[in-house]
Amino acid sequence: MKYIMALDQGTTSCRCIIFRVSGRVVSSAQKEFEQIYPKPGWVEHDPLVIWSTQMGVAQEAMLKASLSYRDIAAIGVTNQRETTVVWNRKTGEPVYNAIVWQCRRTADYADELIKRGMTDFFKERTGLLIDAYFSATKIKWILDNAPGARALAAKGELAFGTVETWLIWNMTRGRLHISDYTNASRTMLFNIHRLEWDEDILRELDIPAGMLPTPVPSSGVFGATDSDVFGGSIPICGAAGDQQSALFGHACFADGEAKNTYGTGCFLLMNTGETPVDSTSGLLTTIAWGLGGRVNYALEGSVFVAGAAVQWLRDEMKLIENSADSEEIALSVKSTEGVYLVPAFVGLGAPYWDQRARGIITGITRGSNRKHIVRAALESIAYQTHDLISAMEKDSGISIKSLKVDGGASVNKFLMQFQSDITGVMVRRPACVETTALGAAYLAGLAVGYWPDTAAILKNWRLDAEFSPGMDGEQRTELLKGWEMAVAASRLT
Repeated sequence: MKYIMALDQGTTSCRCIIFRVSGRVVSSAQKEFEQIYPKPGWVEHDPLVIWSTQMGVAQEAMLKASLSYRDIAAIGVTNQRETTVVWNRKTGEPVYNAIVWQCRRTADYADELIKRGMTDFFKERTGLLIDAYFSATKIKWILDNAPGARALAAKGELAFGTVETWLIWNMTRGRLHISDYTNASRTMLFNIHRLEWDEDILRELDIPAGMLPTPVPSSGVFGATDSDVFGGSIPICGAAGDQQSALFGHACFADGEAKNTYGTGCFLLMNTGETPVDSTSGLLTTIAWGLGGRVNYALEGSVFVAGAAVQWLRDEMKLIENSADSEEIALSVKSTEGVYLVPAFVGLGAPYWDQRARGIITGITRGSNRKHIVRAALESIAYQTHDLISAMEKDSGISIKSLKVDGGASVNKFLMQFQSDITGVMVRRPACVETTALGAAYLAGLAVGYWPDTAAILKNWRLDAEFSPGMDGEQRTELLKGWEMAVAASRLT
């Protein structure tokens, strides 16, 4: 019997999960790594730490199950998207730390492009709104600020990649420099209609085309690991950005099916089929996956801070000892008593796209305490998701009746119930909440025939829990009115 290995490289941790054909987990390992904050609003990672940590958990997962490379049919990679790595092709050394998707250092340059009237130019080609969130402005910043980077790039000695590109390049010792369509579509450099890097955008941002990886579908036999990585070669057959991978892992194969992932950020995606849907409500048009010679598109709403708000309560504010404590604390009070927390620590994402918004707590009275703030932090995740659902229904013309959920915070019963209440939507949590890694595994397995088709994958999806809306309309309206006022206040800072 063989298995599929999924490498899940996230914003705060690296994971490896090994799956069997039923979609059940055979073995897993996870390790957090350092977050680097050089200045307010700046976020970085050490690419070499990402590489070593990811390989460490992969070896650990294999050892736990007494597996060797011979037991692995294929590897799928999923990753934090938009995070930007630039390295020297000859030495393999990064020329600068990875600039993380959350980083706002290029906000001024993004604003400059907007002021020059380039919003439609970028949106028509990439499906994205101009924002520091995406890779393009981060690449330009590294070329302009890392010593000698521009000269090396001009000579063709630098390579760019999002994190899956960086991992695959290292696993193959530089033989493969590729980016799957989903990750490429998040760079703000990729034409999602022609499936190629956009020469006009590259010229505008002064980014040499020679730095860029070769775009490939999300599923296919790309190559194999170098034999010294795992003791022998393993085919690398799947790659997708974490949110598209989760959409695939949820088996959202039909048009109009949607999922929400509760991680560091919060990401709502709806499969729109083989036709891209243009958003007029602040959502993104992105590639869902490339499979079997076809490309599926998705509408996406991105919340920058979701689970990270709970981490902030734990690490910076010291209001809780463990993230899991938040559920019990939230349930210990009947409501927030009017307290709202808007976690706009790095600005607001969809549907607002306000780079200048900042975090704010409103409605505090003399009776407010840490319990109300903790509950408000959890509720903020649900409120932000409500805003995305409203925008998505408007753009697609589809009323979302149920929402599949995954990610670390999806195990929080209070949050899932409040999510259902505040949106009026059925929330469905699968038995395997590791759908991000599972999606990468499915994409890899399909390429080697481990799963014959998507119908076989659909049979693997199993329900763990459902949450039905129980809040009356008047209360929902009142709570949402308070949230809207709090968001407005955050945008005045």
